[in-house]
Amino acid sequence: MTRLGKYELKFVLLLWTSLIIMMAIQCRHEGQVKVIKLAHGLDPSHSVHKAMEFMAEYVFEKSQGKLRIDIYPSEQLGSERECLELLQIGSLGMTKVSCSVLEGFVPSMSVLSLPFIFKDKSHKFKVLEGEIGRELLLDGEEFWLRGLCFFDAGSRSFYTKNKPILKPSDLEGLKIRTQESPTSMKMVQALGGSPTPISWGELYSALQQGVVDGAENNPPSFYLSRHYEVCKYYCLDEHTSVPDILLISTKTWKDLAPEFQEILQEAADQALQFQKILWKESSDFALEQVRKAGIEILYPDKKIFAKKIEPLYEEYKKDPRLFDIIQRIQNIK
Repeated sequence: MTRLGKYELKFVLLLWTSLIIMMAIQCRHEGQVKVIKLAHGLDPSHSVHKAMEFMAEYVFEKSQGKLRIDIYPSEQLGSERECLELLQIGSLGMTKVSCSVLEGFVPSMSVLSLPFIFKDKSHKFKVLEGEIGRELLLDGEEFWLRGLCFFDAGSRSFYTKNKPILKPSDLEGLKIRTQESPTSMKMVQALGGSPTPISWGELYSALQQGVVDGAENNPPSFYLSRHYEVCKYYCLDEHTSVPDILLISTKTWKDLAPEFQEILQEAADQALQFQKILWKESSDFALEQVRKAGIEILYPDKKIFAKKIEPLYEEYKKDPRLFDIIQRIQNIK
């Protein structure tokens, strides 16, 4: 080999060595960034999504870029049930679901789906942000689902295609879409309707095609889903005030350093307060928009609906712990 060949070889070896060192440094730097995937089914314009974006920014800033949350909205990674299952096996870091869907995984969450369990908004927040709320958030840990906070999802009311609902008997013979929640289905049955569980993403076409005659949800969801294009009656009976819940896989939580756990919980607590403000604005705006679109908004006597579902509470006496939670909620002033 010539002297020139030796120099060329040394140059090539030096170049490769430098590249390998640079790549190693870069990989080590990137490895210091912990990324958590958060998936949910809501539209990016929804107040809960915006609150989670706020949370992600808070986390990134407080962790100095070492902890990052990537958000995937609009069922990009699956339905609510599918996301919960992914959390349980550790394939997904975080999700946001309705507590109605969660009750199929964490039985105690069913009390939050009970109709008229909360006296008013103030009472609801005292429960969810107090001792009972903290207890319920951690109830799912044995199922690999740890709650971080509850988000306000307002109150759910019935909306229908061809018939206004002013009293429970008006629901008789109607197929009403419900979440995959035993409590929600029992409620619709108790009021005289026929509960039909359908995923949120499939509901618009189900309404169009007559698979169901109506559904029930809060004003922003009714508006943002554009279900008002199909359903012309919105009955504000406000039968349930089921909150949304932000969850993290217990596996993901345990893998976080203590300081990251603290930052994340802090961020969730800040986000829920921010979301409550956004929710009020979006709810008022949604009602205004559907009214402008020609939707007939009805205000029935809620006491008639509440009386009709009283037997649901009797069933909970069979489970001492759940009945105790119900009584504690009702006793909060």
